[in-house]
Amino acid sequence: MKRKIIKIDEEKCNGCGLCAAACHEGAIGMVGGKAKLLREDYCDGLGDCLPACPTGAISFEEREAPAYDERAVLAAKREKLAQAQKAEQTAPLPCGCPGTHAKRIERNAQRVCDTPVEQTPSELSQWPVQIKLVPVRAPWLDGAHLLIAADCTAYAYGNFHRRFIRNRIALIGCPKLDEGDYAEKLSAILRENDIKSLTIVRMEVPCCGGIESAAKRALQASGKFIPWQVYTVSTDGKILNE
Repeated sequence: MKRKIIKIDEEKCNGCGLCAAACHEGAIGMVGGKAKLLREDYCDGLGDCLPACPTGAISFEEREAPAYDERAVLAAKREKLAQAQKAEQTAPLPCGCPGTHAKRIERNAQRVCDTPVEQTPSELSQWPVQIKLVPVRAPWLDGAHLLIAADCTAYAYGNFHRRFIRNRIALIGCPKLDEGDYAEKLSAILRENDIKSLTIVRMEVPCCGGIESAAKRALQASGKFIPWQVYTVSTDGKILNE
């Protein structure tokens, strides 16, 4: 059938991955550092990906293409989420690495104001922190104030631990370098735990919008009303939106 469908100009694509993150149907993926339309029957032709692209690499065209298959899209989403949850619960530790073991980190509540800089205590209260490694039903997620942050924010913003990690459960990721979309995993975390609030911290660079987009879509898909707030950090370490 002839219908409206997206077209991706590889010459203009900068590989930021924002379009793949914005595509709710999973039609777009990253291949060799470039965005690709992987499944024409998953593209609904509504163009949620267009405004997400910072380089104008995506446009519409009218051509012969398979009809949009909503049933297949929903089935693929369910299967992907089920596989991710099963893998977390049953898979052996990769390479025997203990770094994926979920654990709570207890901190001494007493803090010394004049502690030397080199001995400033960490505010991290759980492990692991990478979004892809965190179990959906980790015990420390229930009742948590959740922080979803781009990797670079902790390096750019000097007071990151005390300002953002303190009293929160921290999940981090990089939407440009990590494969796949965080939205489904985050949606499951929000849906299956009693999350009290959501704080999103991202960098000012365009590709970092992917983590904000994924968190917002996860919140919407969870069907819950959870207070949320976004902070944007500049490359020279300032909070831009306060």
